[in-house]
Amino acid sequence: MVVTGGGTGGHTYPALTAVRALERRLAASGRELEVLWVGTAAGLEARVTAAEEIPFVTVATGKIRRSSNPLKLASPENLRDMGRVPLGVAQARRIVSERQPDVVLATGGYVAVPVGLAARMCRRPLVVHEQTVRLGLANRGLARAATVFAVSSPSTLGHLPEAARQTAVVTGNPVRPEVLAGHAEKAVEALGLHGFDRALPTVYVTGGAQGSQQINGLVRELLPWLLTRANLVHQCGPANIDELRRHAAGLPSHLADRYLITGFVGAELPDVLALADVVISRSGAGTIAELTALGKAAVFVPLATSAGNEQEHNARHLQEAGAARALLGRATPDALREAVAPLLADRALREDVAQRARSHGRPDAAERLVEVLLSVAVDGQRS
Repeated sequence: MVVTGGGTGGHTYPALTAVRALERRLAASGRELEVLWVGTAAGLEARVTAAEEIPFVTVATGKIRRSSNPLKLASPENLRDMGRVPLGVAQARRIVSERQPDVVLATGGYVAVPVGLAARMCRRPLVVHEQTVRLGLANRGLARAATVFAVSSPSTLGHLPEAARQTAVVTGNPVRPEVLAGHAEKAVEALGLHGFDRALPTVYVTGGAQGSQQINGLVRELLPWLLTRANLVHQCGPANIDELRRHAAGLPSHLADRYLITGFVGAELPDVLALADVVISRSGAGTIAELTALGKAAVFVPLATSAGNEQEHNARHLQEAGAARALLGRATPDALREAVAPLLADRALREDVAQRARSHGRPDAAERLVEVLLSVAVDGQRS
């Protein structure tokens, strides 16, 4: 298999999860997976593949900078990068032609375009996977080239070109299996949360690995109010931890005992998620996949600068289904308090939102995608 996709974790980690799931499936029948990942040297995928010891090669690619102004689309940067695409296609075509993979998996990001086109040119089966509710720009361009177009949500089907709808399947967005196997008591022990009042709900706040200054600021303004109603695990990002600790220093001891500030949550993440009754976070595709697979009540603060405003679309989709709360438009402390207060005060409401979230989750998404990859590979061998 040739895998392509990256730039961000949203494209990289679903591909990695699919690779590992396919390896396990083949190993169970005594077979091995030969995989090559095609990406860019500057993308997250280069670091992830190195850490995971997955063979990796690069091709040229270009980023199209979006703008509502058509004139800005013809910027020197866009023109320069678009000029790199033919080189990337030629490089990718050589790789695919030499490897003759049984299947090519593309999960999005600009590097997926030349590799996906190369798969089509070399007549190799191509599976494209879309993580978000609305199509990413790269996957939109590959929709007609795909042998199968896999989507994470049925709502995405209507956004596909008519020809791609005929080959589309709903698999969900692959979630790392370890995320689904957490234990709340392990989080209490590992993080020393013995001061938490377990009669109160626990809130997990996260802005991703680097933290979010916006989310940190909203929570900081609500700290005493939140801590009278909940325990709080706040993953704020390494660069923000000192400032937040100074702010929290004045809390009464009984409230401070319910507040854990940490720069980063690593191996403990599955256990923290198991402990959490409510999650306050961004609404990227990976986060959505994990929280719905787990069935967690969440308040989303979409990243306004996400490509194509995809985070707002993700959050709105779940809010309209009653499966989450979301701060759409201007995010303020008052808006966050209004969104989270009913979830903290009403356990039945919290459990209802969690159950609705779970109905949108697909914890078996990786296995579903593996089934697609194997089916396409077998059909390709027959033809």
